[in-house]
Amino acid sequence: MCVLRDQIADEMRAAMKAREQTRVSTLRMLMAAMKNVQVETGHELDDDEVVDVIAREAKRRRESMEAFEKGGRSELVQKEGAELAVLEAYLPERLSDEELGSLVDEAIAETGATGPKEMGAVMKVVMGKVKGRADGAAVSTVVRARLGSG
Repeated sequence: MCVLRDQIADEMRAAMKAREQTRVSTLRMLMAAMKNVQVETGHELDDDEVVDVIAREAKRRRESMEAFEKGGRSELVQKEGAELAVLEAYLPERLSDEELGSLVDEAIAETGATGPKEMGAVMKVVMGKVKGRADGAAVSTVVRARLGSG
C-alpha cells in the first residue's frame, strides 16, 4: 500500500478541479514516471520507491534549470522552477550541510574507510540513509573531501 502515491493522485485531481495547469502537468508527469518504474520493477511501489522517483524527477528539473540558465532561457528556468517547487513538496526536508557531514562521518566510521579508494562503500551507506534528502553530487563532494584528507 503506497500512501504517498495515493496522496499525489488525490492532489492531482484537486489541482485539475482548481485548474492549476503547472501543478496538474507536473503531477501527471510524476504519476507517469512512477508507473514506468512500477512496470520496470514488476511490483507496486512503496513509499520509499516513490520518494526515489520524486527525487530523480526533482534532480532532472535542477539540471534543466542550470542548462537553461546557461542558455539564457529565463522563461524555461521559471517553468522548471515551478515544477521543482511542486515536486519538492513531496520530498522529505533537505539535509543541512552539518547533518550531511555527520552522516558521512558515521558512514566512514561504519565502513572503516581510510582513503579515496573506499569512496564507493561510503557512498552506498550514505545514500541509503539520505533517501531524497540530499542529492548524490552533494554527498559525493562531502565524501571526497572527508576521505581525501583522511
